[in-house]
Amino acid sequence: MDYANNDGQDIASICLLAGKIILQNGGETYRVEDTMVRIAGAYGVANAYSYVTPTGIIFALDGAAQSTRLVRISERSTNLKKVTLVNDISRRICQGNLQRHEAYKQLQDIEQEADDYPAWLKVLVAAIASGCFLIMFRGSWNDFLPVALASGIGFLCLLTLHRIMPITFFASFLSAVISGSLAVLMVWLGFGHNLDKIIIGSIMPLVPGLHITNAVRDLMAGHLVSGLSKGAEAFLIAFAIGAGIAFVLSVYS
Repeated sequence: MDYANNDGQDIASICLLAGKIILQNGGETYRVEDTMVRIAGAYGVANAYSYVTPTGIIFALDGAAQSTRLVRISERSTNLKKVTLVNDISRRICQGNLQRHEAYKQLQDIEQEADDYPAWLKVLVAAIASGCFLIMFRGSWNDFLPVALASGIGFLCLLTLHRIMPITFFASFLSAVISGSLAVLMVWLGFGHNLDKIIIGSIMPLVPGLHITNAVRDLMAGHLVSGLSKGAEAFLIAFAIGAGIAFVLSVYS
């Protein structure tokens, strides 16, 4: 189907914005490509092509008015609510229930929406989750509070360092050092008992679980470049966490 140049630009803008939101908020590479192509097809563009990596999106429309656009992805976080909202908009577009201007406006609202959860709530949840991991690893209930404190303070440092220094490796390393140091200190003071379990539980919120999952899913879907790059990023974060704990143990041993 032929479409005017302005229509093509509008469709490309909608597709790119939807893909950008998904990629920036923890969505898989194949989900980004599939969503963009489906939206373009729903608006009458039969020949749409996308190439997605963790750091950029290339999207092309073929037809009467050819168009190729590039979006650079410099920041990525985890907000699966935004991914779900974009998926819902994509389904409504494919069902023919959403016009272009409405879809673009709703996508802009999702992109500009701030985090739903304040930092204090994230820290609290991370602390409680760490205590639950402690019990899952057969730790003692007596260590629940120490591991919660070590994890909560370490996770707060991670959030703070991400704002000050957008280098994930160093932020993860320093956060692991802080969590490990607090664990050693509490055991030394007699507040905690099992150092190994406390350290393991306190660093669990720092582990890049979503990165590992997305890397495996992208590899299984045939996106080798994205899968390998996400896997490498997850490995570096895990290495930073391990190096931070090793540094603490070597200093205090």
